[in-house]
Amino acid sequence: MTWTTNPIIYEINTWVWLDDLSRECGRPVTLATVPEKAWDALASMGVDALWLMGVWERSPKSVRIGRASQPLLRQYKSALPDFSSSDVVGSPYSVRRYEVARRLGEDPALSVAREKLDERGIRLILDFVPNHVAADHPWVSEHPEYFVQGRGEDFVDAPDAFFVADGKIIACGRDPYFPPWTDTAQLNAFHQGLREAALETLLKIAGQCDGVRCDMAMLFIGEVFEKTWGGKGGARPEVEYWEKLIEAVRVRHPNFVFIAEAYWDLEWELMQQGFDFCYDKRLYDRLLHGDGENIRLHLLADVRYQSRLIRFIENHDERRAASVLGTARNRAAALVAATLPGAKLLHQGQVEGRRIRVPVQLGRRPAEPVDEELRSFYGKLLGTLRTGALREGEWRLCEASGWEDNKRFRNLLAWCWRRQAEMILVVINYSDRESQGLVRMPWSDLRGRTWLLEDILNEEEYDRNGDEMIDAGLFVALKPYCFHAFRLSPAGEESRA
Repeated sequence: MTWTTNPIIYEINTWVWLDDLSRECGRPVTLATVPEKAWDALASMGVDALWLMGVWERSPKSVRIGRASQPLLRQYKSALPDFSSSDVVGSPYSVRRYEVARRLGEDPALSVAREKLDERGIRLILDFVPNHVAADHPWVSEHPEYFVQGRGEDFVDAPDAFFVADGKIIACGRDPYFPPWTDTAQLNAFHQGLREAALETLLKIAGQCDGVRCDMAMLFIGEVFEKTWGGKGGARPEVEYWEKLIEAVRVRHPNFVFIAEAYWDLEWELMQQGFDFCYDKRLYDRLLHGDGENIRLHLLADVRYQSRLIRFIENHDERRAASVLGTARNRAAALVAATLPGAKLLHQGQVEGRRIRVPVQLGRRPAEPVDEELRSFYGKLLGTLRTGALREGEWRLCEASGWEDNKRFRNLLAWCWRRQAEMILVVINYSDRESQGLVRMPWSDLRGRTWLLEDILNEEEYDRNGDEMIDAGLFVALKPYCFHAFRLSPAGEESRA
């Protein structure tokens, strides 16, 4: 299957999802025995791809560490009032083997799940963790040369950053800005043997799915890895890790998609090395902490670059949008992320308004009530995203202006999509104050007639003059965090029929 230009990706915590289904069905459910109605429910959302997060075999050492860590225990008990140690199933990012976990049904069950998704036109995305593997991964004993190694003084000086395995001092995986992940072993991005082994692993994964989300992908950019580990990685190769790896996978799987979890403004660098989509963490931060003007400035980037970003307002690493944004801003932020060019990422429970972030080490979640109003909003939004203009159309940022005593127009975000005669205009007041402004339309063929503006999300209609929308601009007045999503069509009884 080929990918649409602006795909909608739905992330599911696989272990937790199957636990939910098992409780509903009164029997253990694996990826091979998911009820048809569960697959149909995903298809009814109109998503293009399902990211089954955390399918790979987890580390027993990660389980032990997860059950003993006081900071993690506090998180578990906060998320699960009736928490017990059996709920800890290990980190999905401490991978012991790239084989589907037994609890989930092993590799044959994943094949069944992929067939079910394929029948519904949904692609499958899985995880790939380039930076590290579990501290008890077979490579640690079989191929210690694949890892960043230290000396005796490293272990003495930083016992939480290194561990001893078969007489070798192995570094724990880490991000340079955070403490080491003590249940992992740090791979050496510069080692040729590791690169070959990683390619073999990724080719196996590519035979099981349609794309991978690469965890902390920027850590394996040559310059970043060198700064993080100094001389411990050896000489830096001339060819970048990702460039060689992605090129080799694409020889066998031309339509395979690579998604980078990316930070530190390294998105463009990763795109140059072959990634199809990169996290838009900058947009997320601005939606959380910024205002309309702050977000608009971010959207001035070249649309060809923006079309390769993946927009989100939550994922398994971030706090739940419903818990941090508030009711009105949550919807406004969702509309922003969903109607910009690029991929869109929805997180399991986002549509229902779940407020509790479940630590990835847990195998179940608490029961939470569904926010029916939010679910109704998402139903309309996802229905809107099925239109051809938002799927395959041309996106343009619109100019908003005010007048001498009105500067609140800067709170307005406005953009439009067009695919032939199908036209969509989105206007959002991303502020806590009522705001007004004039939004100028970019399409000259609106002139000379009256247009029906059908607000798809608010179920309202307006007739507006095309010349005025182009010259002075469409007058808009919106309460805090309110919005319009207009479908434009020629006004008149014939067009309404």
